[in-house]
Amino acid sequence: MEILIKIAQLLLSLSILVIFHEFGHFIAARIFKVRVEKFYLFFNPWFSIFKFKYGDTEYGLGWLPLGGYVKISGMIDESLDKEQLKKDPQPWEFRSKPAWQRLIIMLGGVTVNVILAVLIYIVMLMTWGEEYLPTGEANKYGIFCELPAREMGLMNGDKIISVDNHEVHDFLKITPYIVLEQARTIQVIREGKVIDVNIPEGFISKLIKQKEPIIWPRIPFEVGDFTKESAGKQAGIEIGDRIIGINDKELLFYREFRDEIQNYKDEEVVLHIVRNHDTSQMVVNVPESGLIGIYRKSLDTYFEFYKKEYNLITSVPAGARKAYLSIGNYLKSLKLLFSQEKAYESVGGFITIGNIFPAEWHWQSFWGLTAFLSIMLAILNVLPIPALDGGHVLFLFYEIITRKKPSDKFLEYAQIVGMILLFALLIFANGNDIIKLFNK
Repeated sequence: MEILIKIAQLLLSLSILVIFHEFGHFIAARIFKVRVEKFYLFFNPWFSIFKFKYGDTEYGLGWLPLGGYVKISGMIDESLDKEQLKKDPQPWEFRSKPAWQRLIIMLGGVTVNVILAVLIYIVMLMTWGEEYLPTGEANKYGIFCELPAREMGLMNGDKIISVDNHEVHDFLKITPYIVLEQARTIQVIREGKVIDVNIPEGFISKLIKQKEPIIWPRIPFEVGDFTKESAGKQAGIEIGDRIIGINDKELLFYREFRDEIQNYKDEEVVLHIVRNHDTSQMVVNVPESGLIGIYRKSLDTYFEFYKKEYNLITSVPAGARKAYLSIGNYLKSLKLLFSQEKAYESVGGFITIGNIFPAEWHWQSFWGLTAFLSIMLAILNVLPIPALDGGHVLFLFYEIITRKKPSDKFLEYAQIVGMILLFALLIFANGNDIIKLFNK
């Protein structure tokens, strides 16, 4: 069921983005009186799920969910319609229009994608506001470090002050900031002293491959609930109890306890419990899974989250700024692919994109991810690769600068090369996904 929910969110998100992207081309073409022959959501090789004609344009739904397209009269695109190009140019065709109009038509899709992202962020801020865990608040008990963080030089209990002497206000953005800014040092308080933790050379490429955060806020292990067949509940543990140790080992925090209990699978352990300020001991039989079926209390039990409300006036500049920062961060992530060793291994296809959606339908997450994917689609489409919008824009700039238009035959061959490159990238990205599935 979780997989179906993720697939449904991915398809809905892509459908929204494709329709708006192609509408950008469509409306720009209409403004300059260029005929649009087809407007399709998803591709339709051999047949369409449905189609209808309104005016000069055929609208339809394809069966191959790899994107969508508008077929603009007189334009060399993925349809490679050679017969049309053999005829004399007509006033309503793309090729008959001046270069500056063709440029606007080609940039229409990415422009609408950026505008869409800004609008989504504006509505999200008005609806849900902005909430995050401040780094200073998350430092209340120090941090818990996963293995990569420990290899980097951090220790359990450290309190992070800054990264490269830059304060990161949102605790959950510390790891992305380290990666995107290719940070060299982390400033922490350790045993009452401020020290610099030097990030090892080449370590950023290792962090790129991490799917989960490498640091967490450290919190006490106070019992919040139980699973259906909880070994802890069967042993007499109650909601509100605080677990502080296993056998003779003191473990005051949840993540340390969770790691330690894995060492006692199929064994009997003594847990040290604090209940109503009294300390007691309870014997628990740890199952083969190494899990005793206890949920901790939520983070907001211990930390005060930052929450800012927005109205229509304040949400507009905040939404625009959020989109601007997202564009900058995505450009930095693309740069990492070429600057970090084996960063290409983190490239993923539809499985990777689908997995970023939550397993349960959550509208705030859905719209946040859709806004991010809209920006990603805009940036990728404007790359100077033939068959993408950016390839057409590159040739148009050449025409504007040199006042010489590339031949139709050259554009046709460039389109074919671009399509081959795109298919190769598609195979590579989705091949990475398959390899990752087998390596789990």
